[in-house]
Amino acid sequence: FQTPVQIKEFGAVNKIDFSPVPPYNYAVTASSRIHIYGRYSQEPIKTFSRFRDAAYGATYREDGRLLAAGSEDASVRLFDVGGKAPLRQFEGHTKPVHVVGFLSDKYRIFSGGDDYSSNLWDIPSATEITSYSEHTDYVRCGCASKVNADVFITGSYDHTVKLFDARTKSSVMTIEHGHPVESVLLFPSGGLLVSAGGRYVKVWDVLKGGQLLVSLKNHHKTVTCLCLNSSGQRLLSGSLDRHVKIYSTTSYKVVHSFNYATSILSLALSPEDETIVVGMTNGVLNVKHRKPEEKNEKSQKKRQPAYRTYVKGRTYMPKQEDFCVSKPVKRVLRKYDKLLRSFQSSKALDAVLEPPIMLHTPEVTVAVMQELHRRGTLRSALAGRDEKQVNLLLTFVARRVIEPRFTPVLVTVADMITDIYQPVVGQSAIVDKQFLKLQEAIGKEIDYQEELLEVLGMMDTLFATFTKKRDTCLEENKSNGLTEIIETNRSY
Repeated sequence: FQTPVQIKEFGAVNKIDFSPVPPYNYAVTASSRIHIYGRYSQEPIKTFSRFRDAAYGATYREDGRLLAAGSEDASVRLFDVGGKAPLRQFEGHTKPVHVVGFLSDKYRIFSGGDDYSSNLWDIPSATEITSYSEHTDYVRCGCASKVNADVFITGSYDHTVKLFDARTKSSVMTIEHGHPVESVLLFPSGGLLVSAGGRYVKVWDVLKGGQLLVSLKNHHKTVTCLCLNSSGQRLLSGSLDRHVKIYSTTSYKVVHSFNYATSILSLALSPEDETIVVGMTNGVLNVKHRKPEEKNEKSQKKRQPAYRTYVKGRTYMPKQEDFCVSKPVKRVLRKYDKLLRSFQSSKALDAVLEPPIMLHTPEVTVAVMQELHRRGTLRSALAGRDEKQVNLLLTFVARRVIEPRFTPVLVTVADMITDIYQPVVGQSAIVDKQFLKLQEAIGKEIDYQEELLEVLGMMDTLFATFTKKRDTCLEENKSNGLTEIIETNRSY
């Protein structure tokens, strides 16, 4: 993405919504105004300011011709994108309305307010169709199904997400998120639901009655907004911790992250994934555009210098009158050293468990383990590993624990692995097999040590015997020599 564009709004940006049709303008709701921005415009091209108090949640209809918004004065207003005054005003809520959206039939609007109710409105007659009062706290988020024109979903601060069918008088499904729900999102297929609240982003299978598929905890503060890309392969979440996390919807792992200046309240991605717009608590709108792809159709490969260019001057010997200037050599740290310096114990251990290091330089792996043990973080680095990683660890320990230079460290590592993963013994045949190999290797080593001790005892006995015999011979020689000298003196 290119360098972001910063636009200052009149207050905290509570909602951003892109028009579904070209030229893909986007509506920004902040304070008591709704501003419409063009893709590359830094000034609003249109403003709706007919609100006595704060406006909330301005949302486009599927055809991009109508815009609905809630407000602090408990009303829902409907605007024509080409006009100024509201086309319709729906009265029925008793407290501020934060959630507004269109059903996929384009003729009905749903809304949710701080009076705990979720209402359904008819656009042509400007009347209330039905009202649901099942939530027990503020209704702060919602979305409509694109597959079924009668289904819409609301999320509330009572920790629940409710699925409503306009043909029934009550909700057809209730999902317990576990925290106040800040945002909900339906996948285009309508089968998966994403809810955000607290530090968690949770994915539910609607077709299986609201079964939890995955719970993501990658943020440090409350998650406030969710967004999907056009293909549904990337899920974006914004949080008060100033980060936007991008997940792959196949593995639900973080593939990228954006960092912003202040806490994030709203987030939107353009229909063709070219623009990311983020609204923050300080009223700043951050707009990022994707860089255009470079065309390399007829670009010729640049010719590289000849080998003699690189080796030129390598063999030159300085003369006596030459003044030599030495260039300091930049020290390049290994990957595991960088991770150790940043106190990432688990990742440092992963780095030295890679096959090239583990097979060719096992002393590096053991040295990192010893350093982690010295820091007191070895146990936490060993914990929380899956079957494949535990198998790798046990294979290394079983193979190298019998080497005298590694034994003191690896015995400690083996003890910790046994303590940590003892409760899961019996759940994996691969891990159990490695534990047996480790036991066998240690048993053989103990047998070798016992045999060596026996041999050492025998050799000590032999050495002791040789020493006594040598001392006796020396004493005899000394006594014979003295006797001969005395007898010689007597003869004189």
